[in-house]
Amino acid sequence: EVQLQASGGGLVQVGGSLRLSCVVVGSAANDYHISWFRQAPGKEREGVSCLSSGERSTYYADSVKGRFTMSRENAKNTVALQMNDLKPEDTAVYYCAAAPGVTHTIPMKCEFVHQNYWGQGTLVTVSS
Repeated sequence: EVQLQASGGGLVQVGGSLRLSCVVVGSAANDYHISWFRQAPGKEREGVSCLSSGERSTYYADSVKGRFTMSRENAKNTVALQMNDLKPEDTAVYYCAAAPGVTHTIPMKCEFVHQNYWGQGTLVTVSS
């Protein structure tokens, strides 16, 4: 049984930073392709960033490229999303998702990956 626990959301001013964490419970996070999705009220869910197992490749949506960075913290069995220079349009509930055995070597949109597991989500609010 695998569970994902997303945390780190909160209220931040425009231009500020937050660091989200996705803890994988029940398996080794390093063996999973991990994605971050977000959904704002009235909008479609969108893939923000995703990282293949084995550190083969990392994808970033154009809207966050250069501002967000994914990384693995294997000692804590977590995957982090560092978010810098936050904008009001970043306001959303952020979800982490996982898929085993996905080791693509070319950055791939997160929506192209079938997600086996989803976390509960954490709310990010960017105010001005």
